[in-house]
Amino acid sequence: MAINRNFELLLHDNQLKVTNPRLSVLKLIADQEAATSQPMLEKVLGKEVDRVTLYRILKTFEEKGILHKIIDLNGTANYAICSSDCTAHNHRDEHFHFNCSNCHKVYCMDDFHLPAIAMPPGFTAATLSLAITGICNHCNQ
Repeated sequence: MAINRNFELLLHDNQLKVTNPRLSVLKLIADQEAATSQPMLEKVLGKEVDRVTLYRILKTFEEKGILHKIIDLNGTANYAICSSDCTAHNHRDEHFHFNCSNCHKVYCMDDFHLPAIAMPPGFTAATLSLAITGICNHCNQ
């Protein structure tokens, strides 16, 4: 994943105060090649960011279109940086997610987008996701 962004500018653009915990969460998630689970974030940031603050940061980032949440095979929330097209009112992360059944990592498959789906009259879609389960390239070696 390794997204190189100016996180301070990203926070300012979303009318969020620049704090060390927020910057740490963004850097940690962006530096990962796969989506990052909330328990892993708690473990790594444990002394720097308490559990409640982490929860609030993740919730705020998801609401602002900075992060998107992916639920893995075990029902655990994982987070990845949204595309630059995402906003608080319009998430643009309609891509596949790959769940490795061996290492349990979740990968955003950014190059493979979901097709446009016409909703029947009276239906309003809030989120759209498709998960692929299998063995990732690291586990296949």
